[in-house]
Amino acid sequence: MTPQASPSSPAESAELTRSFLGVFRYSGRALQLVWSTSQALTITLALLTLIAGLLPAGVAYVGAHIVDAVVGASRLWASSGSVAWWPVVRWVLLEGLLVALLAGAQRGLSVCQSLLRAQLGQRVNVMILEKALTLELAHFEDSEFYDKLTRARREASTRPLSLVTRTFGLGQNAISLISYGTLLFHFSPWAVLVLLLAGLPSFISETKFSGDAFRLFRWRSPETRMQLYLETVLAREDHAKEVKLYGLGPLLLDRYREIFNTLYRDDRDLTIRRDSWGFGLGLLGTLTLYAAYVWIAMSTVVAHITLGQMTMYLMLFRQGQSAVSAMLSAIGGMYEDNLYLSTLYEYLETPVPPSVGTAQVGAIPRDGIRFEQVSFTYPGATEPALHDINLHIRPGESLALVGQNGSGKTTLIKLLTRLYSPDSGRVLLDGTDLHDWDESILLQRVGVIFQDFARYQMRVGENVGAGDVTEFENVERWREASDKGMASEFIDTLPAGFNTQLGKWFRDGRELSGGQWQKIALARAFMRSRADILVLDEPTAAMDAEAEATIFEHFRELAGGRIAILISHRFSTVRMADQIIVIQDGRIKEHGSHEQLMALAGHYAHLFSLQAQGYR
Repeated sequence: MTPQASPSSPAESAELTRSFLGVFRYSGRALQLVWSTSQALTITLALLTLIAGLLPAGVAYVGAHIVDAVVGASRLWASSGSVAWWPVVRWVLLEGLLVALLAGAQRGLSVCQSLLRAQLGQRVNVMILEKALTLELAHFEDSEFYDKLTRARREASTRPLSLVTRTFGLGQNAISLISYGTLLFHFSPWAVLVLLLAGLPSFISETKFSGDAFRLFRWRSPETRMQLYLETVLAREDHAKEVKLYGLGPLLLDRYREIFNTLYRDDRDLTIRRDSWGFGLGLLGTLTLYAAYVWIAMSTVVAHITLGQMTMYLMLFRQGQSAVSAMLSAIGGMYEDNLYLSTLYEYLETPVPPSVGTAQVGAIPRDGIRFEQVSFTYPGATEPALHDINLHIRPGESLALVGQNGSGKTTLIKLLTRLYSPDSGRVLLDGTDLHDWDESILLQRVGVIFQDFARYQMRVGENVGAGDVTEFENVERWREASDKGMASEFIDTLPAGFNTQLGKWFRDGRELSGGQWQKIALARAFMRSRADILVLDEPTAAMDAEAEATIFEHFRELAGGRIAILISHRFSTVRMADQIIVIQDGRIKEHGSHEQLMALAGHYAHLFSLQAQGYR
């Protein structure tokens, strides 16, 4: 099991919690985000908040008049035997109207929040995905980045509306509190001060434990990510075969339970401490409330205030304390929301080096590809994956890369496609450094199919069309590319041809064999009709030797005047290439044609002979 993350150092904790006021710097950004999502709903929410804040004081004020009117009518009945009903009824009708308006405002607030929640959740998720499209491959191969992405996707997509809702709720309760305070001030200015201080203990408790919850959330991101991964392994069809055959299910499920139990213990301990402190400090507020009740009751007994005023002040004090508690709780919640939002903006503000290339045409047209003293080390690695690579491939030539797994073959392709940048040296295309090329133009010139090519849970045609987004829905181009990739024959046998759903995630989905998927991948490569560099990185590994040889021979013929780069462990295929490079430990060990390397009687010749013996 992944070890549990330990708490940060005091300095890191201080950086996480920051100053109480400083953490609210995301509130403005959240409000701006909500405003840009729907201005109409935001304005409606603000107006309903104002109305819902003012009406409770009006209800209390009218309630006092009802009591006084009832007392007055009772005295009149006792003294004269007659009564005037209208003074009582009109106040009752007015209170009924105010209560109805308050209920309508609260219902409207609920509707606005529901609509905004849907729109804002979509908006934030799109922002997260849009940012993902701008990131480099190195980000996705970094575990710390995945922790950051996990935190952003799990919580931050719901936090902006929570923050805005709490902000409007704070405003609503502030309006109510001002109106309550205005009425209570007539009783005693000290009553207003007592009202404000009564909710302070609970606020201090909530704020403290909100920070603790956030720190716990950050510390255990690796464990949470491991849980999500185990869920994927146990419940996805692409893992189901091995999980069943190797009996991995119970083992992985036990590991899943262990992680949950560890996380649950932390949650349980925090919850118990949070609620225990909250209960104890909340009692202080309750004692304050009832002390105020005694004060108001005694003032009524000595005739300083009327019975109706007593009723109003008691109601104001009770509702006022609720408003203060709600305000302070909202501030504590906003503090927590801001902490969580910091994870969203931490992700969205992940620095990405800008693409500064503008070249549309190379300085030396038709010069091909050059690697000049290129070295590269993966982030976090200690040994270079490539060291001092020098290479020239001209248009119309084919190049085969040979070497053990991990020797650096695929890394070389990643540098050629600018998925990574070399640590030293440079990679040139038509005499111009790859960094100086316009990225969109460069990508149009390169078509690559990796060994671990994507198997999209979409239609067959869309799986082929993914090779060229500008022709993604072009049925004629699907057919043309599939013919070149030798996939049309089996596609025509599928129930709906190019419209057949692939994969098991969706209804009526069909699963293909490994060889059929590889032909789909080859067809995808041929969708790039403008590409003059075609790269096949062992995409035919699941085929038998004869089928692979046929595919590569077909591929070489279709490549025409393009540069073709092949990576394969089968030397019967490799020997077709114009140039062959043997890579070992990130260095070019041998370089030449098949005949030249066989005459050299070196490493290539030795491997070729070993493999040839296996077919005898």
